[in-house]
Order: sequence, then structure tokens, then C-alpha cells
Amino acid sequence: MKPKKPIETLILNIRNQKVILAPDLADVYGVETRALNQAVKRNAERFPKDFIFQLTAGEFSALKDAGAVSGDGRAALRSQIVILESGRHAKYLPFAFTEHGAIMAATVLNSPEAVAMSVFVVRAFMQMREQLAANAAILKRLAEIDKTLLEHDSALRVI
Repeated sequence: MKPKKPIETLILNIRNQKVILAPDLADVYGVETRALNQAVKRNAERFPKDFIFQLTAGEFSALKDAGAVSGDGRAALRSQIVILESGRHAKYLPFAFTEHGAIMAATVLNSPEAVAMSVFVVRAFMQMREQLAANAAILKRLAEIDKTLLEHDSALRVI
């Protein structure tokens, strides 16, 4: 079984953590967002704060402004969020699942599709970590090259 779209595109950086929002995770696991949220609430002891957190209104607003909660596959998120008439409060703000929280969600959903798709979720998070490590190595090498060029430039000016 393959995901409908690359899971890497659903992973966001919120609070300096790589997370996937509940509506996207529910879609990947083939369940309704409501069912995912209910399973999480029934098994709250399995979801410590480093596995899952609920977005603040400000975080949600920032995601909306950045376009991260509009477009394909985000209809469930948009329908889940009900801004009250005052415009300041949201009735439901989505949960954000870290890698460990996403895997724990597969175990509490207990559906064959969720268990199978959890492998893709793990691989997506792993691939993102590898890309970040590769980018860090490239940036380090560029800094070394820049330093060498500056030294050579200084030496050429002396000559």
C-alpha cells in the first residue's frame, strides 16, 4: 500500500519540531480526523507532550498565512476549524503529531491500513532527518570554502 501523496509534503516545522497535522495523518491512515482525535483522547496516557500537541490560534493563523493549511488534502482541517464570530478564538485547533506520536496513533487506531501506512510515515521522517543532516554537511563545507577563499584573497592583496 502506498500513500496518496508524498508524506514528506505533509510534514511541517512547528515549535522547532517536525510534525504532521491530525487531518493529514488521518487521511494517510484512512480514517476520519474525528476518529483519530477520539482514539487519541481514549488513549491519552500513550501521548505525552513530546508526541502530540495542539496548535495555538497564533500557530494556526501563521500556517494559514503561509498557505500550509490550504489546498489539496486540507479540506478536513479547514472544516475542523470553526472561527467564532469574534474572530479571536477557534472552536477546534488541530493536533500536531511528532514522529513518535504519528506511530503511536497507528497503534491506537488498530486498523490494518494505519499499521501499514505507519511504515511510510516513519520513512518520511527519517528521510527528512537525512536531508537536514546532508544540508548541514553542505553548509559546513561551504563555510570552509568561504574561509579558504577569504584567506587566499587576503594573501593575494598582500602580494
